[in-house]
Parts: sequence; structure tokens; C-alpha cells
Amino acid sequence: MKGADFVSDVRCDKMNPKALMLLGLGRCAGLTAMSIFKKMNIKPESFEIECRGEISTPTLVAESVFTAVNIVYNVECETLSEQGRVSRALNLTHDKYCGMIKMIRKVAPLSHEIYIHSTHSVSEKVK
Repeated sequence: MKGADFVSDVRCDKMNPKALMLLGLGRCAGLTAMSIFKKMNIKPESFEIECRGEISTPTLVAESVFTAVNIVYNVECETLSEQGRVSRALNLTHDKYCGMIKMIRKVAPLSHEIYIHSTHSVSEKVK
């Protein structure tokens, strides 16, 4: 996702239902985070979400269920001063506001990782 554009070129007709659940989870978390970013006046240079799920069987079958789900947030900010606010926005997304995250938590343990990068050098003064 670049800026406020949310582009998904995924072919849903080729995905199994469990993959579609993970896609829905990522999309819901992304839209929720972008809404919070907007309210906090945060404009990330880039924003990516990756959702992974572990299933209960060695191969995917109808009886497979999620045993664990992980969301990885990768955000690139223009300034170092935005990093704390981005972290807060993503934690609010994950802990309070995203409805799909709340639903998936009822199915399997859900963890998350946040990686925030600044496009400016370390020598930049924090505002």
C-alpha cells in the first residue's frame, strides 16, 4: 500500500476459503490502520501487511482449522518522529479497533509484529 491507496491485485477465485480469511484479515487490519493513520495525521511512505496462518493438519483439507495466526506490519515513515505514533496506531488497530482481528482471536491465538523504518538517516533531528 502506498500512501492512502489500497490496491489488491489478488485473484480471489483461485484462493481456498482459509486463504480468503487471511486476505480478509489483512484487508480489515489495513483499512482500520489507515483510518487511524488519517485521524493521527500520519502519512506513511509505504505500508504492507502480511498474514500467516498455521493449520491443524499436514496438508490443507476441509477439516483443517487455524492453530495460530500472525500479522506482520511493515511501515516506512518519512521521519523518525512518526515512528512512535505509527506504533501506537498499529497497536490500537490490533488490540482495540479491527473487528476481523477480534473474530480470528476466537478461532486461534493471534500474534503480531511491527517493523517501522524511517526514510531519513539516523542523524535527522527528532521534531
